[in-house]
Amino acid sequence: MNKKIAILRGINVGGKRKILMNDLKVLFRDLGFTDIETYIQSGNVIFNSAKELTEIELSDLIENAILKKYEFEVPVIIRKVNQLEQTILDNPFYQKKEVDIESLHLTFLKETPTEENRLETEKYEFNPDRFVVKGKDVFIFCAGKYHQSKLTNNFFENKLKVSSTTRNWKTVLKLLELR
Repeated sequence: MNKKIAILRGINVGGKRKILMNDLKVLFRDLGFTDIETYIQSGNVIFNSAKELTEIELSDLIENAILKKYEFEVPVIIRKVNQLEQTILDNPFYQKKEVDIESLHLTFLKETPTEENRLETEKYEFNPDRFVVKGKDVFIFCAGKYHQSKLTNNFFENKLKVSSTTRNWKTVLKLLELR
């Protein structure tokens, strides 16, 4: 078995695209996954998969099942547990002792952006907020509230040309803890 984490974008926000976590567990079970655990209502699912599928193929499988059952699209990003462990180690802002983790966020990218799109995106500055793109992760430091920052999913999707979803750093750490 291979432990994975599915991060769903935009469910249960403002009463729209509502999916109960128990129903999400059933959907994952019906897809053949095991040891399914959810964390908070925003769509974080830890599960085992015996399927020999790539992360993109797993994402597509789950997205299609959600579309079929709920009749709305939900982007899904998959990470292996060891990838999340490495992501936590790679966060350049987390390594600084003076940084409050309340200021940290992680934007998960569905795919690695092209070098050209990454370099173009990195030209933007939104001081005092900062970001670093590394592989399929965007590490974010927000001096204020995240919802007031310009470093949004839409910004990164438009500039990097890949699907994304963001979690606060406490959630990222909790997902690794729950594995």
